[in-house]
Amino acid sequence: MSDATIYSIGQVAELFNLNISTLRYYDQLGLFPDLQRDANGRRQFGPDELNTLTIVECLKRTGMPLDDIQRFMAWCDAGDETIDQRLAMFLDRRQAVQQQIQELEQTLTVIDHKCEYYQQAHQDGTEAYVKKQTDDVYHLVH
Repeated sequence: MSDATIYSIGQVAELFNLNISTLRYYDQLGLFPDLQRDANGRRQFGPDELNTLTIVECLKRTGMPLDDIQRFMAWCDAGDETIDQRLAMFLDRRQAVQQQIQELEQTLTVIDHKCEYYQQAHQDGTEAYVKKQTDDVYHLVH
């Protein structure tokens, strides 16, 4: 970390749009095992911590609980003998994200349909005509 840019906790919070208390909590959970501190005890975030935080936030967006993220970080610290577990975890996360995308696409289909419905109703000044012409929403996604 000698030539790398060092960030304060406030700077990292701003970069990642997180609360400082969240970063402190992550540190307490052990998610930054090599986090350095300055002479006054203030956390100093370098490239390793920024990369870790990027992965943590990515995994959180997939719905992964912090307990599982902690386990993943412990596997990283354990070294090469946990590569298979880490791969399996990411394959599982990938599948979960694909499922979320599929569900969101179905949601978007329904929302698009309702937007068209209400645009037509707005144009007509009533739902009466468009209501008779609309397909069953259930069949849009099933």
